[in-house]
Amino acid sequence: MRSQLLLQTRAALRGSKRCRNATLYSGLRWLSTETRQFSTPLAKQLHEAITATGPIPLASFMRMCLTSDVGGYYTSKQEGRDQFGKRGDFITSPEISQTFGELVGVWFVTEWLSQGRAKEIKGLNLIEMGPGRGTLMADILRTLTIFKPLVRRVEAVYMVEASPALRDAQKELLCGKNKMNEIDIGYKCISQYANIPIIWTENIKDVPSDPSKTPFIVAHEFFDALPIHAFQSVPPNPNATEPNTIQTPTGTHQLSPSAKSSIAKTPQWREMVVSPAPPDSTHTTLVPEFQLTLSHASTPHSLYLPEISPRYKALKNTPGSLIEISPESHTIVSEFATRIGGSPQNPRPKPSGAALILDYGPSDTIPTNSLRGIKAHKAVSPLSEPGLVDLSADVDFMALAEAAMNASEGVEVHGPLQQGDWLEMMGIRKRGEALVEGLMVEEDRKRIEGGWKRLIDRGVDGMGKVYKVMAILPENGGKRRPVGFGGDAEEVEG
Repeated sequence: MRSQLLLQTRAALRGSKRCRNATLYSGLRWLSTETRQFSTPLAKQLHEAITATGPIPLASFMRMCLTSDVGGYYTSKQEGRDQFGKRGDFITSPEISQTFGELVGVWFVTEWLSQGRAKEIKGLNLIEMGPGRGTLMADILRTLTIFKPLVRRVEAVYMVEASPALRDAQKELLCGKNKMNEIDIGYKCISQYANIPIIWTENIKDVPSDPSKTPFIVAHEFFDALPIHAFQSVPPNPNATEPNTIQTPTGTHQLSPSAKSSIAKTPQWREMVVSPAPPDSTHTTLVPEFQLTLSHASTPHSLYLPEISPRYKALKNTPGSLIEISPESHTIVSEFATRIGGSPQNPRPKPSGAALILDYGPSDTIPTNSLRGIKAHKAVSPLSEPGLVDLSADVDFMALAEAAMNASEGVEVHGPLQQGDWLEMMGIRKRGEALVEGLMVEEDRKRIEGGWKRLIDRGVDGMGKVYKVMAILPENGGKRRPVGFGGDAEEVEG
């Protein structure tokens, strides 16, 4: 599910010296020198890289921890390791209750009906970003097979997944014993659901973008795992010495006199960067090997990223303001929008399709201090045990909406709204009650009822409140509201 980062990460650490026995074993301390010990091989390599080149952006640290080929969280191959479920580190909505995936499938059916069914939509492709074990897609496909006219138009399901281990798990669930074959863009096998082909790719850009086809895209707990950059506004310091040059990925660049003058007179953004923790505290008290610090001067990211939106610019003149930005999220959601609504570079004869985003984060504010680490269902420091801890951060839904609208004039955005509200409007209560009807074993009744009710729990940290749902749809001038976002299912063309 976090695998969209893989291709961008695999080469990041390849040039550094690798330690032996790269398989991770929780509890071991890995020696770098006689006095410094590390929790994982990746921690050792990160320390060596940072020591050689200086502190790195938080986004780079996240990317390496999650998808490095030297023991990344989603890319290491440990016997019997599973990140999902009760025996793993976290559990997701599709694993909690089948009603979740079923209602996502029903929502796509309502969009297919609303957008004209066979009259307008001939070929349809399903795309899932970061599919985890494949549970969500299995429930979606099982639901869609009930609607024969729709399922006959599904030409393929594309799973954007670069983790070989997760890809294998998805294949077993969706295709059973059917053979998987390697193809030019990834892998392919025939599913157990209406013989629909399942195609795996490592990047959404590898998924064919045919203007004559309609894309239905789902991204569940995907954007929360994409790397974030964190910034803090600091007051001007006329006596501070700013460098004449700045390091960028393309080399050293000279700062213009006007830029240096602006830096001296106005509040500026500084980037949160990751550096090694003091060595004594690491091996004696086992605190995280790394720490977050504020950059002493401007960085390429601090000069550019906070200037891309008025939402960020409005906070710059308030020293102490904190913001988090995920440029990779902006890029991917822009890809969703252009596939649905077209763009000058990739025009569509008529906008069609839908993208459904289900994740956690604030509805209308910029996330701050949201980086978290999860291990064995417990909160831990996100700077500890690199490669053994799942890292995630709140999704900035307003930034996603802004990026989608900027990418294509042919789309509109609905939401975000609370997951509990969306599921209630989609009919989760009726579906949940139907599942327990006739069950004779009380334990089964309680398990099923507890599952769907957990999804709509609106307590302080309840999934129904914390998780949000947002949709990207073809622009229609406000003529209709989609089902689940205030629209009436009975008004959908049937």
